[in-house]
Amino acid sequence: MRSFARPTLKDVAHLCGVSEITVSRVMRGAPNISEKMRLKVESAVEQLNYAPNRLAGALASRTSDLLAVIVPSMTHSVFPEVLDGIDSVLSQTRYRTVLGISHYDLEHEAALVHDLLSWNPAGIAVAGFEHTSGASDALSKFENPVMEIMDADGDPIDLSLGVSHSQAGHMMAEHLVERGYENIGYIGAWNERPSRSVKRRIAFENRLAELGKPLRCRIIREEDSSMLLGREACAQVMEAHPEVDALFFANDDLVAGALLYCLSKGISVPDQIALAGFNGLPLTEAMPMKVTTIKTPRYEMGVATAELFLDKVSGSTENTGLSRKLSMPLELLHGETT
Repeated sequence: MRSFARPTLKDVAHLCGVSEITVSRVMRGAPNISEKMRLKVESAVEQLNYAPNRLAGALASRTSDLLAVIVPSMTHSVFPEVLDGIDSVLSQTRYRTVLGISHYDLEHEAALVHDLLSWNPAGIAVAGFEHTSGASDALSKFENPVMEIMDADGDPIDLSLGVSHSQAGHMMAEHLVERGYENIGYIGAWNERPSRSVKRRIAFENRLAELGKPLRCRIIREEDSSMLLGREACAQVMEAHPEVDALFFANDDLVAGALLYCLSKGISVPDQIALAGFNGLPLTEAMPMKVTTIKTPRYEMGVATAELFLDKVSGSTENTGLSRKLSMPLELLHGETT
């Protein structure tokens, strides 16, 4: 009969012939441990297939070795790149990530906040500044680092790191007007549930108005952002507003679908209509024409989030006076579609 008894720290110590405290110090990476002792303990751990009970440690210390991360989606490549950046840093430490997906639903995000905080994470990162009052209250009372990421246009509960979506809207409005376009439209998705896209769109509209080129049309679809939706929405605009000569899309997958639609219908881009997106996804360079877009530093944002978390838990942020709000640069990529 198989035995399911889980090896303990005591078992490792007994096999090594040392105290449990010594084994614990080796497992924690404590200083002043000889290489001989470290190898001896690691050999015993491997031999016994020992895995530390991190939950028990969290209950004892009131903090686990987890960084809780809540993102809106994993179907859009933006957020996996951020998570890859976080993991590239934390994988070199004792910390690990635990993931929650809100599906652009603030009530669901609030439930995830309460669930993940019950695991006593060492920190928590959430996308954006907008939360329910319950989630905001829970995050405000949380004693460990709280990082609101992906956005720089707001007041953080604790720390924030992201890009300015208002700046992105201004950048694209100025680019299209400088290129001579007169009748400019906008296409969005998700019914604008991501508040970040709302900030970007409003800034785009306001800047166009300031430049004397008020927005000609706006279509916000309920469906998730996708190439198919971009294709459909582009056709919708061109039928209802044939005067439109430029379109700014909330995401690159939307503009990619629109470009393929135009090419399939023999519509000249950018001569008949200019197309521009947001995020700088790799697919924009794989299109038949290089797409004009605004590139966001997604992987770098994840790296910076993890480094900020490590600085905070080590106390470095208090020592260096690091700003509570960190804004990362955007880059306008001039393509062939504007």
